[in-house]
Amino acid sequence: MPTDRERLARLLGGEDIRWLVDRVRKRMARREPLTTSVTLRDATREQRLAVQRLLGRPQRDGTALTVSLVSVDEVVRRSGACPDGLAVAVVALHGPVTDRVAEADELEAAWRRVFEPVEAVIGADLAGWLAGIRATGLVRRLAPDPATAAGLLADLAKVLTALPGSGEPIGQFAARVLRGAHDLDDDRPLTTLVLGAARSLRAFPDGSGAEWRREVWASVGLLRDELSSTALCVGLPGDPDTGTGRMLGALGESGQPAVLTLRQLVTDPPRLRLRGRVVSVCENPAVVAAAASRLGARCAPLICTRGQPGAAVMVLLRAVAAAGAELRYHGDFDWGGLRIGNTIFGRTAARPWRFGAADYRDAAASWSGRTLTGPPTAAAWDAELTSAMAATGTAVDEEHVIDDLVDDLSEA
Repeated sequence: MPTDRERLARLLGGEDIRWLVDRVRKRMARREPLTTSVTLRDATREQRLAVQRLLGRPQRDGTALTVSLVSVDEVVRRSGACPDGLAVAVVALHGPVTDRVAEADELEAAWRRVFEPVEAVIGADLAGWLAGIRATGLVRRLAPDPATAAGLLADLAKVLTALPGSGEPIGQFAARVLRGAHDLDDDRPLTTLVLGAARSLRAFPDGSGAEWRREVWASVGLLRDELSSTALCVGLPGDPDTGTGRMLGALGESGQPAVLTLRQLVTDPPRLRLRGRVVSVCENPAVVAAAASRLGARCAPLICTRGQPGAAVMVLLRAVAAAGAELRYHGDFDWGGLRIGNTIFGRTAARPWRFGAADYRDAAASWSGRTLTGPPTAAAWDAELTSAMAATGTAVDEEHVIDDLVDDLSEA
């Protein structure tokens, strides 16, 4: 028998029964069975009367209104309004129901497809990274929908195909590979993804901040502020094969310090012959100046961080370690110096160089320097150092122990 729309409208078309029809449509959209009951809390008197008229029996007392969908289905069929039952009735009354399950499946399939350009260009070295951004939903947080994500990951595939770079400025690289020089600026979703891939590619440690990002870019051959980020050193051996190496050799022969730019360290890195040697690292340029003045060409290799190490310093430290050298570090005995030490020891395999609790006590005993100020910092490499400094209350600058440091650097 055909659906009687007029009779159906009298049964289920009223505003006071609309909540029930809406509940049925929602269940149908989710492919949930209509063999259960639905409840409306705080039902009005009119809504209760509407259900009473529909089912032909009074409702229980109380404000909550519970309706058996099986009973409604029976009424719809027996009335002749819709012999095919409740599901067909609500479609006849208010139009087709969107299949939310199918819609969700289609959306998931679309999200899966957006990764195909990246899957096509990566190797095993980035498989774990790709699985990670899938699992964490990073792309969905960066892009509002699959269409936007598809464009984002298509650009990502272009970048990954072009990496590693050869020391190219990042703006120039972006203009060549993408659409414009600013496409890899820090505030772009694409940059977040590329940095993550670069970190995975180079097994780069976690971090944050402009200097850290500069280091990550440099690790894959892309340069940002390549001339302003520098590393101060003295005594590093040169080589005849690279321009940077020849510069180091010439300066080393005369015992002069060298300032290496990030550009030099990435595009023309020296051939560092340092296997088995100790390379010292200090915090303050005064140590480099004193070592150069007193030791000249006899100075052992020394690198200066000049405070928190920048990208050029970290690139140089990693190159030195990769060359087989052993790093050791000394800094100021103040809270800022401990924070720098935590950075160095946390991001390299350096060991302390006259930079423990016993060294501090010896230095502080002959020093009436400035008072420690600010919140204490825990020294990750020496559990006693922080408490020793807090108990003494004195900051000891590197310059106070400069004679001991320079003596350690003599290769005579």
